Amino acid sequence: MPSLFRPLVALGLGLLAIAGPAAAETRPAPHAEPRKVIIDDDGFALMQAMLLKAPDVEVLGITTVSGDFWQNRATAMALRGLELVDRKEVPVSAGATFPLVNSEALTDRWEALYGKLTWRGAWMHHWVEPTEQAEPEYHGPFDPVHLAWGDARLKPTGETAAAFLIRMVHKYPHQITIVACGPMTNLALAQKLDPEFAGLTKELLYMGGSLNPHQVLEGRAASDFAREFANSPRREFNFRFDPEAASIMSHSPFPKITAVPVDPSTATQLSPAFIARLKASAPAAMQPLFASLAPGFPLWDEIVAAVWLDPSLEKDGEDLYLDADTQFGPAYGDMLSWREHYQPGLGEQKAHVVRSIDVPRFEALITQLVGRR
Repeated sequence: MPSLFRPLVALGLGLLAIAGPAAAETRPAPHAEPRKVIIDDDGFALMQAMLLKAPDVEVLGITTVSGDFWQNRATAMALRGLELVDRKEVPVSAGATFPLVNSEALTDRWEALYGKLTWRGAWMHHWVEPTEQAEPEYHGPFDPVHLAWGDARLKPTGETAAAFLIRMVHKYPHQITIVACGPMTNLALAQKLDPEFAGLTKELLYMGGSLNPHQVLEGRAASDFAREFANSPRREFNFRFDPEAASIMSHSPFPKITAVPVDPSTATQLSPAFIARLKASAPAAMQPLFASLAPGFPLWDEIVAAVWLDPSLEKDGEDLYLDADTQFGPAYGDMLSWREHYQPGLGEQKAHVVRSIDVPRFEALITQLVGRR
C-alpha cells in the first residue's frame, strides 16, 4: 500500500539507487505446522511472492480491493502473479470496488478546500506535479483489463472477498493471519457482516497510516519525501482512501494487531541494483513480474511480510492505540495514535507499531524467498 509518492517514480523521476554487498542470509524461524495466511491487497508484487514462496506458510487465498488500482485490475494482477510464481491453486476472491464512504467526488471537493493530494490511486486521472508533461493511462472501475506483463488464464472465484474471509475464519478459528496491504474495505465489510470475524482470526498485520516519518536513506533527494511528510506527517494512502474502513478495523477485536506505518519504509528502496539482484536469483518463470516493478519505490508492503516471517528484523517499535480521522476536514484519513491511558476509550484496540527494521537482513530475506524454487 503504499505511501503517496508512487507517481513521481513511475514517471521516471527514479530515486538514486543504493548499492552494497549482499547481506548475510536470514531465515524465518521454523514452525511445527504451516502458518495460515490470507493476503488482502490492491495489486501483486514482491510481498505476495514472499508469502507464497515462504516455507511453513499456507496461503489460503488472496482477496482484492480497490486502492492503487481499481479492484478489477488488482484481481487481474493477483491472478497473473499466481501463474508466475506457479501457485495456481490459490483462490482469488474479488472484493470491494469502492470505499465505504469516501468517493472520487468527495476527494475532489476535499482537494478544493484543503489542497492537492500527491497520490489518489485509482482516482489518479493526472499527475499533480505541474512540471510533468506525461499523463498516466487512466482505467475506469469497469474497463477491460490488459496487463503489460501478460493476462492471466486463471479466473477469480465467484465468492466475494468478505464472504471468503468470514468463511475461512469460521473454518479455521484462531488460526488465520490476515495480511492487509491496501485499503481495509474488505475487512471492514466482513466485520460488519459478521461481528465474530475479527475475534476468530489469529492476528492482523497491515501496512497503513503514518506517524512521523523522516528520510533516512542516504543518496535520495530530500525533496522526494520531505515535500509530503514535512507538511502532512500523519497522511498515508491506504488510510486516506478509505478512512472509515481503517477506523472500523482499529476498533475491531483482533487478538493481535501489528501495524507497519510509512515510517520504517523510508530506509528502504526498490533500487535498480536491488531489482537486478532479485532478477538474478528468481526462476525464469517469474521474470515477467519484474516488468511491473518501478525502481525507486520504498518497500512498504514487503516490510509487513518480512516482520511476520522473521520478527527479529524489527529494530524499534512500540504499542499504541490507533485510529483514523473520519471527520471531513483537513485531517480526513490521517492516523491518530495514543499511548496507554491517553486513548479516548471508545473501543480503540492496541496495536504493535513497527518503527524501524534491519534493512540489510530485510533485503536478504526478500532475495532468499524470491529465489526459492
